[in-house]
Amino acid sequence: MDKFVDKPLEKTRITPPDIGPQPNAGLLKWLEPSALDKIMPRTLMARASLTIVVPLILVQLISTYVFYDNHWSAMSQRMAGDLAGDVASVHAFLRDFQKPEELAWLAQNSKSTMDLDVSFERDAKLPDGVRLIDDSGDPADKLEAALWDALRQPFTIDTLRYRTDRLVAIQVQMQNGVLKILVPRTRIFGNNSTYVFVIWMVGSSLLLFGVATAYLRGQVRAVRRLAQAADSFGKGREVPDFPAEGAFEVRQAARAFNVMRERIQRQIAQRTDMLSGVSHDLRTPLTRMKLQVEMMPSLSPEDASALREDLGEMERMLEAYLAFARGDGAEEAAPTDIAELLEAMVGRFRRDGANVTLQAAGLPQKAAIKSIAFERCLGNLIGNAVRYGKTVTVTALRAGGVLYVHVDDDGPGITPEKREEAFRAFHRLEPSRNPKTGGIGLGLTIARDIVRSMGGDIVLDESPMGGLRAGLRIPL
Repeated sequence: MDKFVDKPLEKTRITPPDIGPQPNAGLLKWLEPSALDKIMPRTLMARASLTIVVPLILVQLISTYVFYDNHWSAMSQRMAGDLAGDVASVHAFLRDFQKPEELAWLAQNSKSTMDLDVSFERDAKLPDGVRLIDDSGDPADKLEAALWDALRQPFTIDTLRYRTDRLVAIQVQMQNGVLKILVPRTRIFGNNSTYVFVIWMVGSSLLLFGVATAYLRGQVRAVRRLAQAADSFGKGREVPDFPAEGAFEVRQAARAFNVMRERIQRQIAQRTDMLSGVSHDLRTPLTRMKLQVEMMPSLSPEDASALREDLGEMERMLEAYLAFARGDGAEEAAPTDIAELLEAMVGRFRRDGANVTLQAAGLPQKAAIKSIAFERCLGNLIGNAVRYGKTVTVTALRAGGVLYVHVDDDGPGITPEKREEAFRAFHRLEPSRNPKTGGIGLGLTIARDIVRSMGGDIVLDESPMGGLRAGLRIPL
């Protein structure tokens, strides 16, 4: 009995199976993302936000270029011209009036009317060839050109020495000395207008981006809810009526989804009702035939046993056909203890004498699945493995929100070119018509249909045990 004991869960290491090529591999190849899609954001919200941010940045750059190239340049030119005119006026007055009382009047008048600190140093000389001492760029250059046009005399502009006092020193060489004028920096550099411009641009952009983001969030929310509803419906879960909201195209998609869901549910209900009637109608004559066999005294025991076996096989085939045609649309996904379900399934085969072991790790305590359908699927996979192999191992884990289950056996396996054929309805790889060896060709078909109805898939591969591996994955 030791061979039936499960391995400890903490020592189990399971890697998710490689699902391999999908049936629509050709279509998926055409749907591969382009080089542009690979560098673009993944979500619709991020892409829509990018379509707002990029134009905003372009507008900012263009506005900045236009401002600095036209408005800022013109404003600096006018400010330099005004200051050069004031300096030229002081220079002209001082050239003719240099008495102490006249200098005092000039200094007082210049301070009160032009905001200039004027002083005069007699017999002083400016250094030869020096006209500009500056680290501030274009405005001082424009002032230099304007002063040269207005004075035509040697001068210097020093923006460094009195920088802490927010002043600029202008010195002009005269015949008998040097005229020194201290000018507020605001008369040369229009910093306030620059700050206002930058604040306006940044503030308006943030406001527009915030409003656009709030609006886009509402639109994207409707698309996300539609995607979640379609995903839940594809996994076989109950989906209530999806409200049509958002943009016209989103409302149109929501209405189309609701109509599609109603049609599918109506088709499933009609098929279930029809098959229920067919099942009842077919079982009735089978039951009568069984009674007739039991009540026919003329039959020998050998003939009666053969008829009973044929009738039993007909009943089993009927159940298999109906299970395949009926599917599992009527069952709703409900919270299920997957570990407990796996234990029950493996235990059932062990009680029948099969050598089946279970290894499980990281399974959720409760997960929303169709438990009856999942049990039928797993029963088909384990049943196939037990039929062809002596030892069967079932491994299960949860990774990345997906349930992975491996069913491995040590049987003869299936060659790679025939693995996909094994899922075809009524197709048996074992050529005989004996149901005890080849079945009726519906076990794997029903298992794959069940798993795909829950949004997953099943593939066949080579088992590490030498036989066949059935790899199952279901998103939880």
